[in-house]
Amino acid sequence: MADHDPLWGKQTALAIENFPIAGRPLDVRVAVALSAIKRHAAAVNRDLGVPGIDERVASAIEQAARRVEAGDLAHAFPVDVYQTGSGTSTNMNVNEVLATLAAHVLDDGTTVHPNDHVNASQSSNDTVPSAIRLAVATELTAQVHPAVGELVAALRRLAERFADVVKTGRTHLMDATPVTVGQEADAWAELLALALARSVADVDALGELPLGGTAVGTGINAPPGFGRKVIALLAEETGLPLRPASFPMAHQGGQGSLAEASAGLRGLAVALTKVANDIRLLASGPSAGIAELLLPELQAGSSIMPGKVNPVLCESVNQVAARVFGNDATVSFAASQGILELNTYLPVMADALLESTTLLANVCRVFAQRCVDGIEADVERCRAGAERSSALATALNPIIGYERAAEIVHRAQDERRSIVDLVIEDGVLDEAEARDVLDPLRLARPPR
Repeated sequence: MADHDPLWGKQTALAIENFPIAGRPLDVRVAVALSAIKRHAAAVNRDLGVPGIDERVASAIEQAARRVEAGDLAHAFPVDVYQTGSGTSTNMNVNEVLATLAAHVLDDGTTVHPNDHVNASQSSNDTVPSAIRLAVATELTAQVHPAVGELVAALRRLAERFADVVKTGRTHLMDATPVTVGQEADAWAELLALALARSVADVDALGELPLGGTAVGTGINAPPGFGRKVIALLAEETGLPLRPASFPMAHQGGQGSLAEASAGLRGLAVALTKVANDIRLLASGPSAGIAELLLPELQAGSSIMPGKVNPVLCESVNQVAARVFGNDATVSFAASQGILELNTYLPVMADALLESTTLLANVCRVFAQRCVDGIEADVERCRAGAERSSALATALNPIIGYERAAEIVHRAQDERRSIVDLVIEDGVLDEAEARDVLDPLRLARPPR
């Protein structure tokens, strides 16, 4: 059979006919994770003496599954996202494709049955939620977390480059006491690092798999030890903290770990939005904005205004965040809808989670490489803004009191003069002391 021929069977064909909804299939990474599960299940079924799963059949299923896991058969999994809520249609699609491929491996007329052989000791109700957890944990570990780490590192480098560039701090969008560009960049990095740590912890929750629970979590039709053995093989192969669920029924009817993983992705999106918004605000201008930061010029910013440079990657980050927020709302609602022994929102949760992992991993890498690493600071503008800010008067509070300092601030604003000049003119401090007490860089680094 040629690879371009349909590899699926009757149940997949019915699902294609029944669900012409989104016009796109469920994320193929679910099928890949299911194939990994079924590859190890075949070996365990063989070892446990499950009828029909001899060495030849088990080996053929394993070879078939490896082809799917290699990623060159995505076309064989066309079932729509909005399908059977348990994911049974996708599970059957995988069963049928693996059965077809396994029979082709044997090439002697031996029938490999999708249910009796490929799906032996399994149910959609335990394999699909296990596959979703496996797929999401894999993407978090292999893609999202390294990409966020790359962005954190880029922000740390930015902080080092501009550690001594003093500028006006801002609260309520109004002048506040001085900070350095480096301190702001370090704060951005720390914000993301904290969100990353929370998301990393979610991988452990995802590692508890209900595999072996079969239809309702009681383990019917699965031989003793089946789930535990398959999960041990998966854990050894992936390096993920996979383990059998202590109570499979709870993880088939409830999907709290998926909701937690989604919340972790939302937390990353929250932090990313804050960072992107800060950067584009500080880069606003160049003539009529803050313009303390200078962003790399990546492309023409306008089809009508020559020379315009827009914060395009900041905008890309924010659009990704919007999608992740929406996906999290989908996952949160769907996870709340488990009824009795099954949640029937599994495909849409899987698709939303995996889309979020892809978007976040990609945008973090691009943002780090094409924006953050190329940011420059307008050192003179930053320093000038800090020196003329009325917030410098905060340092006078311990010397002359809040009320007297406020009077100097108002006078400086009315006369459009610097705090330093007025303090010297009024004899509050001599020039040397005034320039020391009101030095913006010193104020940005008070002793602790």
